[in-house]
Amino acid sequence: MNQPVPIPSTTTPARIGQGTAVEQSRAAAEVQAAVVVAQQCPRNIQAAVAEMRESCRQMFLAERAFYRYSRGGSTVTGPSVHLARELARVWGNVQYGLVEMRRDDDYGQSEMQAFAWDVQTNSRNSSTFIVPHRRDTKNGVKQLTDMRDIYENNANNGARRVREAIFAILPPWFVEEAKELCNQTLRDGGGKPLAQRVADAIKTFEGIGITADRIEGRLDRPSAKWTEHDVAQLIVIYKSIQRGEVTAEDEFPAPRVSADELTGGKTPKPAEQQGGAA
Repeated sequence: MNQPVPIPSTTTPARIGQGTAVEQSRAAAEVQAAVVVAQQCPRNIQAAVAEMRESCRQMFLAERAFYRYSRGGSTVTGPSVHLARELARVWGNVQYGLVEMRRDDDYGQSEMQAFAWDVQTNSRNSSTFIVPHRRDTKNGVKQLTDMRDIYENNANNGARRVREAIFAILPPWFVEEAKELCNQTLRDGGGKPLAQRVADAIKTFEGIGITADRIEGRLDRPSAKWTEHDVAQLIVIYKSIQRGEVTAEDEFPAPRVSADELTGGKTPKPAEQQGGAA
Protein backbone atom coordinates (compact mmCIF):
# COMPACT_ATOMS: atom_id res chain seq x y z
CA MET A 1 0.00 0.00 0.00
CA ASN A 2 1.40 3.38 -1.00
CA GLN A 3 2.15 5.69 1.85
CA PRO A 4 1.00 9.31 1.51
CA VAL A 5 3.79 11.77 0.85
CA PRO A 6 4.19 14.08 3.84
CA ILE A 7 3.59 17.74 3.09
CA PRO A 8 6.15 20.11 4.66
CA SER A 9 4.65 22.37 7.27
CA THR A 10 4.39 26.03 6.33
CA THR A 11 3.23 27.24 9.71
CA THR A 12 5.30 29.65 11.72
CA PRO A 13 7.45 28.25 14.53
CA ALA A 14 5.56 27.67 17.78
CA ARG A 15 8.41 29.11 19.79
CA ILE A 16 10.15 32.45 19.41
CA GLY A 17 12.96 33.86 21.46
CA GLN A 18 12.38 36.39 24.19
CA GLY A 19 14.37 39.03 22.31
CA THR A 20 12.25 38.53 19.18
CA ALA A 21 9.02 38.81 21.16
CA VAL A 22 10.20 42.03 22.80
CA GLU A 23 11.23 43.46 19.44
CA GLN A 24 7.86 42.64 17.89
CA SER A 25 6.01 44.36 20.72
CA ARG A 26 8.33 47.35 20.59
CA ALA A 27 7.90 47.72 16.81
CA ALA A 28 4.11 47.64 17.07
CA ALA A 29 4.11 50.22 19.86
CA GLU A 30 6.54 52.42 17.91
CA VAL A 31 4.29 52.44 14.85
CA GLN A 32 1.27 53.44 16.92
CA ALA A 33 3.23 56.17 18.70
CA ALA A 34 4.58 57.54 15.39
CA VAL A 35 1.08 57.93 13.98
CA VAL A 36 -0.16 59.67 17.14
CA VAL A 37 2.80 62.05 17.24
CA ALA A 38 2.42 62.84 13.53
CA GLN A 39 -1.22 63.77 14.03
CA GLN A 40 -0.50 65.87 17.11
CA CYS A 41 2.58 67.57 15.61
CA PRO A 42 1.94 67.95 11.87
CA ARG A 43 4.77 69.23 9.71
CA ASN A 44 5.24 72.91 9.08
CA ILE A 45 5.68 73.04 5.30
CA GLN A 46 7.16 76.55 5.31
CA ALA A 47 9.71 75.53 7.93
CA ALA A 48 10.52 72.34 6.02
CA VAL A 49 11.14 74.29 2.81
CA ALA A 50 13.35 76.79 4.62
CA GLU A 51 15.41 74.01 6.19
CA MET A 52 15.70 72.21 2.84
CA ARG A 53 17.02 75.37 1.19
CA GLU A 54 19.55 75.87 3.96
CA SER A 55 20.75 72.25 3.71
CA CYS A 56 21.10 72.39 -0.09
CA ARG A 57 23.29 75.49 0.20
CA GLN A 58 25.88 73.44 2.07
CA MET A 59 28.70 72.14 -0.13
CA PHE A 60 28.98 68.98 1.97
CA LEU A 61 25.48 67.90 0.90
CA ALA A 62 25.69 69.25 -2.66
CA GLU A 63 28.82 67.20 -3.39
CA ARG A 64 26.95 64.02 -2.41
CA ALA A 65 23.55 64.91 -3.83
CA PHE A 66 23.98 63.15 -7.20
CA TYR A 67 25.09 59.73 -8.41
CA ARG A 68 26.60 58.76 -11.71
CA TYR A 69 27.31 55.39 -13.33
CA SER A 70 27.72 53.78 -16.74
CA ARG A 71 25.18 51.37 -18.21
CA GLY A 72 24.93 50.05 -21.74
CA GLY A 73 27.46 52.52 -23.09
CA SER A 74 25.63 55.55 -21.67
CA THR A 75 25.86 57.51 -18.42
CA VAL A 76 23.02 57.49 -15.90
CA THR A 77 22.77 60.33 -13.38
CA GLY A 78 20.24 61.39 -10.76
CA PRO A 79 19.67 62.45 -7.15
CA SER A 80 21.43 60.19 -4.65
CA VAL A 81 20.28 58.37 -1.53
CA HIS A 82 22.19 60.96 0.52
CA LEU A 83 19.90 63.71 -0.79
CA ALA A 84 16.84 61.51 -0.30
CA ARG A 85 17.64 60.89 3.36
CA GLU A 86 18.23 64.57 4.03
CA LEU A 87 14.97 65.55 2.37
CA ALA A 88 13.09 62.93 4.39
CA ARG A 89 14.63 64.37 7.55
CA VAL A 90 13.67 67.97 6.87
CA TRP A 91 10.19 67.07 5.54
CA GLY A 92 9.46 65.35 8.84
CA ASN A 93 7.13 62.57 9.96
CA VAL A 94 8.76 60.19 7.49
CA GLN A 95 10.03 56.72 8.29
CA TYR A 96 12.15 54.69 5.88
CA GLY A 97 14.42 51.70 6.00
CA LEU A 98 15.75 48.46 4.58
CA VAL A 99 14.86 45.05 6.02
CA GLU A 100 16.39 41.67 5.28
CA MET A 101 13.30 39.49 5.40
CA ARG A 102 14.99 36.18 4.67
CA ARG A 103 18.46 34.88 3.87
CA ASP A 104 18.88 31.66 1.91
CA ASP A 105 22.47 30.46 1.98
CA ASP A 106 21.62 27.33 -0.04
CA TYR A 107 20.48 29.42 -3.01
CA GLY A 108 22.89 32.27 -2.22
CA GLN A 109 20.37 35.10 -2.02
CA SER A 110 18.56 37.42 0.39
CA GLU A 111 14.97 38.61 0.24
CA MET A 112 14.91 42.32 1.05
CA GLN A 113 12.30 45.00 1.51
CA ALA A 114 12.83 48.75 1.17
CA PHE A 115 10.15 51.13 2.35
CA ALA A 116 9.30 54.76 3.03
CA TRP A 117 6.23 55.87 4.96
CA ASP A 118 4.77 59.32 5.54
CA VAL A 119 3.07 58.63 8.85
CA GLN A 120 1.17 61.92 8.73
CA THR A 121 -0.59 61.33 5.41
CA ASN A 122 -0.31 57.52 5.58
CA SER A 123 1.39 57.51 2.18
CA ARG A 124 3.62 54.45 1.89
CA ASN A 125 5.88 53.01 -0.79
CA SER A 126 7.66 49.68 -0.50
CA SER A 127 9.32 47.11 -2.73
CA THR A 128 10.39 43.52 -2.11
CA PHE A 129 13.30 42.18 -4.12
CA ILE A 130 15.92 39.44 -4.25
CA VAL A 131 19.62 40.24 -3.89
CA PRO A 132 21.94 37.43 -5.10
CA HIS A 133 25.03 36.86 -2.96
CA ARG A 134 27.42 37.65 -5.78
CA ARG A 135 29.26 40.64 -7.19
CA ASP A 136 30.32 41.53 -10.72
CA THR A 137 34.09 42.01 -11.09
CA LYS A 138 36.47 42.53 -13.99
CA ASN A 139 37.30 38.82 -13.78
CA GLY A 140 33.67 37.72 -13.87
CA VAL A 141 31.02 37.05 -11.25
CA LYS A 142 32.31 36.45 -7.71
CA GLN A 143 30.23 34.41 -5.27
CA LEU A 144 30.05 35.97 -1.81
CA THR A 145 30.37 33.78 1.29
CA ASP A 146 31.85 36.15 3.88
CA MET A 147 29.15 37.57 6.16
CA ARG A 148 30.48 41.12 5.89
CA ASP A 149 30.60 40.96 2.09
CA ILE A 150 26.99 39.73 2.00
CA TYR A 151 25.87 42.50 4.35
CA GLU A 152 27.59 45.23 2.31
CA ASN A 153 26.23 43.80 -0.94
CA ASN A 154 22.69 43.78 0.46
CA ALA A 155 23.07 47.33 1.79
CA ASN A 156 24.43 48.67 -1.51
CA ASN A 157 21.65 47.08 -3.55
CA GLY A 158 19.01 48.16 -1.05
CA ALA A 159 20.14 51.79 -0.92
CA ARG A 160 18.86 52.39 -4.44
CA ARG A 161 15.41 51.03 -3.54
CA VAL A 162 15.29 53.11 -0.36
CA ARG A 163 16.15 56.19 -2.41
CA GLU A 164 13.32 55.56 -4.86
CA ALA A 165 10.88 54.79 -2.04
CA ILE A 166 11.64 58.11 -0.32
CA PHE A 167 11.33 60.12 -3.53
CA ALA A 168 8.02 58.36 -4.26
CA ILE A 169 6.35 59.79 -1.14
CA LEU A 170 7.89 63.28 -1.20
CA PRO A 171 6.21 66.08 -3.19
CA PRO A 172 7.86 66.34 -6.65
CA TRP A 173 8.20 70.12 -6.37
CA PHE A 174 10.09 69.70 -3.10
CA VAL A 175 12.58 67.28 -4.67
CA GLU A 176 13.05 69.32 -7.86
CA GLU A 177 13.80 72.52 -5.95
CA ALA A 178 16.33 70.67 -3.81
CA LYS A 179 18.08 69.29 -6.90
CA GLU A 180 18.28 72.73 -8.51
CA LEU A 181 19.64 74.30 -5.32
CA CYS A 182 22.31 71.61 -4.99
CA ASN A 183 23.32 72.18 -8.61
CA GLN A 184 23.53 75.90 -7.92
CA THR A 185 25.70 75.28 -4.86
CA LEU A 186 28.07 73.16 -6.95
CA ARG A 187 28.27 75.88 -9.60
CA ASP A 188 28.95 78.56 -6.98
CA GLY A 189 31.71 76.45 -5.45
CA GLY A 190 31.26 77.74 -1.93
CA GLY A 191 32.26 81.28 -2.92
CA LYS A 192 35.70 80.34 -4.30
CA PRO A 193 36.87 82.06 -7.50
CA LEU A 194 36.46 79.92 -10.61
CA ALA A 195 40.21 79.84 -11.29
CA GLN A 196 40.84 78.45 -7.81
CA ARG A 197 38.15 75.81 -8.25
CA VAL A 198 39.66 74.74 -11.57
CA ALA A 199 43.10 74.41 -9.99
CA ASP A 200 41.65 72.45 -7.06
CA ALA A 201 39.81 70.10 -9.42
CA ILE A 202 42.96 69.38 -11.43
CA LYS A 203 44.94 68.72 -8.25
CA THR A 204 42.22 66.43 -6.88
CA PHE A 205 42.10 64.30 -10.02
CA GLU A 206 45.88 64.12 -10.21
CA GLY A 207 45.68 62.46 -6.80
CA ILE A 208 43.87 59.49 -8.40
CA GLY A 209 46.11 59.37 -11.47
CA ILE A 210 44.02 61.48 -13.89
CA THR A 211 46.11 64.14 -15.61
CA ALA A 212 44.85 67.54 -16.73
CA ASP A 213 45.05 66.64 -20.42
CA ARG A 214 42.73 63.68 -19.91
CA ILE A 215 40.21 65.95 -18.17
CA GLU A 216 40.51 68.48 -20.99
CA GLY A 217 39.89 65.69 -23.48
CA ARG A 218 36.81 64.64 -21.52
CA LEU A 219 35.40 68.21 -21.49
CA ASP A 220 36.65 68.94 -25.01
CA ARG A 221 38.25 72.26 -24.06
CA PRO A 222 41.34 73.53 -22.21
CA SER A 223 41.17 74.24 -18.49
CA ALA A 224 41.36 77.99 -19.11
CA LYS A 225 37.91 77.79 -20.73
CA TRP A 226 36.18 75.62 -18.13
CA THR A 227 32.91 76.98 -16.80
CA GLU A 228 31.20 76.68 -13.42
CA HIS A 229 29.09 73.89 -14.89
CA ASP A 230 32.22 71.99 -15.94
CA VAL A 231 33.70 72.16 -12.44
CA ALA A 232 30.37 71.10 -10.91
CA GLN A 233 30.26 68.12 -13.27
CA LEU A 234 33.80 67.16 -12.27
CA ILE A 235 32.82 67.19 -8.58
CA VAL A 236 29.95 64.76 -9.26
CA ILE A 237 32.25 62.51 -11.30
CA TYR A 238 34.93 62.47 -8.61
CA LYS A 239 32.46 61.59 -5.84
CA SER A 240 31.00 58.83 -8.02
CA ILE A 241 34.49 57.40 -8.57
CA GLN A 242 35.08 57.47 -4.81
CA ARG A 243 31.84 55.57 -4.18
CA GLY A 244 32.69 52.99 -6.84
CA GLU A 245 29.73 53.88 -9.06
CA VAL A 246 32.03 54.51 -12.04
CA THR A 247 35.72 53.99 -12.71
CA ALA A 248 38.28 56.59 -13.66
CA GLU A 249 38.98 54.69 -16.88
CA ASP A 250 35.31 54.84 -17.87
CA GLU A 251 35.06 58.60 -17.37
CA PHE A 252 38.56 59.54 -18.57
CA PRO A 253 39.73 56.95 -21.10
CA ALA A 254 43.45 57.08 -21.82
CA PRO A 255 44.24 58.54 -25.27
CA ARG A 256 45.00 55.99 -27.93
CA VAL A 257 48.48 56.03 -29.39
CA SER A 258 48.60 55.87 -33.19
CA ALA A 259 51.19 54.03 -35.25
CA ASP A 260 52.62 57.37 -36.45
CA GLU A 261 53.15 58.48 -32.83
CA LEU A 262 54.95 55.24 -32.04
CA THR A 263 57.27 55.55 -35.05
CA GLY A 264 57.69 59.31 -34.89
CA GLY A 265 55.79 59.81 -38.14
CA LYS A 266 58.32 57.78 -40.16
CA THR A 267 57.27 54.80 -42.23
CA PRO A 268 59.74 51.93 -41.73
CA LYS A 269 61.42 50.72 -44.92
CA PRO A 270 61.07 47.12 -46.09
CA ALA A 271 63.91 44.86 -45.08
CA GLU A 272 65.09 44.35 -48.66
CA GLN A 273 65.35 48.12 -49.18
CA GLN A 274 67.29 48.60 -45.95
CA GLY A 275 69.86 46.01 -46.93
CA GLY A 276 70.12 47.03 -50.58
CA ALA A 277 69.64 44.89 -53.70
CA ALA A 278 71.12 41.38 -53.63
